[in-house]
Amino acid sequence: MSFYLYLILAYLIVLSGLNIYRVRQVRTQEQFMVAGRSVKTWVMVFTLICTWIGSGTFIAGAELASKAGFSAIWLPAGAFLGIILIYFIAGKVRTFGQYTIGDILEERYGPLARIIGSLTIIISFTATISYQFVAGGFILNVATDGAVSEFRGMLLTAIFVLLFTASAGMLAVIYTDLPNGIVIVLACLLSLPFLYFGAGGWSGIESKLDARYFALINDQFGAHPTIKVIGYFLATFLLLMGVQSMYQKFYSARSAREAKKAVIFWVLGVIFVETVAVAIAVFAYSQLQGQIDLSIPKEGAKVIILAARQLVPPLIGVLLLGAVCAVVISTSMNYLLSSSTNIIRDLYQRFINKNASQKFIVALQRIFVLFIGVIAFFLAVRMTSVLETAVFAYTIYGVSITPALLAALTWKRATRAGGLASILSGAFVAILMRILVEVLPPEKVIEGDPFGIPILFFALPVSLLSLFGVSLLTKKPSPQELTKFFPDMKADGQN
Repeated sequence: MSFYLYLILAYLIVLSGLNIYRVRQVRTQEQFMVAGRSVKTWVMVFTLICTWIGSGTFIAGAELASKAGFSAIWLPAGAFLGIILIYFIAGKVRTFGQYTIGDILEERYGPLARIIGSLTIIISFTATISYQFVAGGFILNVATDGAVSEFRGMLLTAIFVLLFTASAGMLAVIYTDLPNGIVIVLACLLSLPFLYFGAGGWSGIESKLDARYFALINDQFGAHPTIKVIGYFLATFLLLMGVQSMYQKFYSARSAREAKKAVIFWVLGVIFVETVAVAIAVFAYSQLQGQIDLSIPKEGAKVIILAARQLVPPLIGVLLLGAVCAVVISTSMNYLLSSSTNIIRDLYQRFINKNASQKFIVALQRIFVLFIGVIAFFLAVRMTSVLETAVFAYTIYGVSITPALLAALTWKRATRAGGLASILSGAFVAILMRILVEVLPPEKVIEGDPFGIPILFFALPVSLLSLFGVSLLTKKPSPQELTKFFPDMKADGQN
């Protein structure tokens, strides 16, 4: 069995010890869900990086880069713009200081919006967790030359993720993200020069790859490449602007000022890691294409793992492989904690038992962490494509939650009926089109899209028309309804 596996296990065991130690610090709901709102700026930076960087970067992104070259950067590029815009609302989110997106949705749109929004988040995040498990199994299988089967790899990944998350909640997430974030940044920084010069520099890379690998939009994107690229961009943009696990990190910050400061370094870190990950995949593929058959599903996703084993010095290879594993663990933990928080905060506490003790709430959330993790594992066993699942998870969240959420924070004219209509219609159309993908003849489903058109282009217009149309056709909110989001309302009474 490869020594890489032993090193990965050793790293995970060390993290396990640290998380078990932190169990003693968790006594209240606030400590479990938002780390006692005590997170410092630099810790916040690395945990935000790990919130966003996941197997979508190093597995789905590598798969896409192996086929489409540098134009694969369109997949994460929406997040770059999203983080820049998030800077302007990060302070407001921290000042609001609750636990979930559901808290914001109910404050603006009522209890039903909280319920529907929370259920949509749980569905999206469970899908996200499941493809992280698939990625974990795939990584361990390739890294050990098949000594660990993909199923056993998924199981091992799930066990560690559940152990970490159930132990100390947000404290475990954040202080697992800290070393993982450092490993990710260092691995990218140190690997890139070896892969670049190992491929013979820019001229060597150009000589080995088809010209399409250097195109702005590669025709490998399917029947409608430009539409597909826009779909990728919008999917990651909308997810980033509304993703609950990121908002929970803002709630965990010590102050609104520190939350905004962390966002500045977060955007720099994400742009660096995402861009370098695409470059690493392209540089590595130029040297490994004889070992990778792109006609076989998931083959392209091997490229970074093989690069870690064959193309860089062993110590850097261990670091790069560790980074690939770290993103899977960290992202799984973030989304698992976030979705279980929805169940406890938005459903159980809000509608079933408002007076449950802190000790009981923490214990119950640990149970739901395990419950969601088990469901995600069984979904992972049936999954065929990490990339397609990732894009659908991004899409359903982005078209149903993000428009209503951003309107709640920035648009005074948004009404309860408009926000609720947006959430419902966006989720309904996204799920309907996903079902259509499963029942259409194979020749009508191109690159996972019905008729070659991304689901987002069907669902987003419906969601936006519902939000703006219904809001403008219904009675505008009173100043009293808006004061938590727009403090100036008290002074001038305008809306």
